[in-house]
Amino acid sequence: MPDSRPTQAALRFFKDRRINVTYVDLRRKAIAPGELRRFVEKLGAAALMDTESRRYKDLGLAYMRLDPDEIVARLLADNSLLRLPLVRNGVAFTAGPSEPTWKAWLTAVKS
Repeated sequence: MPDSRPTQAALRFFKDRRINVTYVDLRRKAIAPGELRRFVEKLGAAALMDTESRRYKDLGLAYMRLDPDEIVARLLADNSLLRLPLVRNGVAFTAGPSEPTWKAWLTAVKS
């Protein structure tokens, strides 16, 4: 989402290194279930939930025990619960700011 500081930082990180990215504005278009499933398979559903977000706190989710399927259902229903940015590089995935991982991806390509 454009107002997400971590997303802005990720876009700037890749732009500064002249890496072309595909950016999807989650306010305009919800994440596709298949794409979310790929992130869940690699990182786990809990890793994709932004437990620091205002929406998470407003919904009282900290007091609930959610199984992975319930987390996925909530993430599909409400994109504001996603830990952003979601970055995919082939079969490698990250959720949230992860500049050291992105740098490792770039050095692996150069080698």
